Amino acid sequence: QLHLVESGGGLVQPGGTLRLSCTASENIVDRNAIGWFRQAPGKEREGVACWLNGYGSRDYLDSVAGRFAIIGDRAKNTIFLQMTMLKPEDTAVYYCAYGPTCRADNMNYWGKGTPVTVSS
Repeated sequence: QLHLVESGGGLVQPGGTLRLSCTASENIVDRNAIGWFRQAPGKEREGVACWLNGYGSRDYLDSVAGRFAIIGDRAKNTIFLQMTMLKPEDTAVYYCAYGPTCRADNMNYWGKGTPVTVSS
């Protein structure tokens, strides 16, 4: 059973930076798809970034493109979400997930989430 654990969330001011980590119990960096999703209070879950390993591609939600980056560290079985120029609308609980494609309904494994609050 694969386990995913997110960390790195917290309170940050607008314009600030955070790096979220998703550490897996086994190697996932070179396999299938790893996604970051978020859910803000009262809103639907949305996909933020996804790394589709078989194709080496990375996709981003339009509103975070150019500000967020998904990065993998094979040695640590860890996927990072580097978030810069954070905005209040980025406030949400962030989850990482793993599965055969980047679609949320195809993700087989989910972490428990780490909260991010962007506020002055």
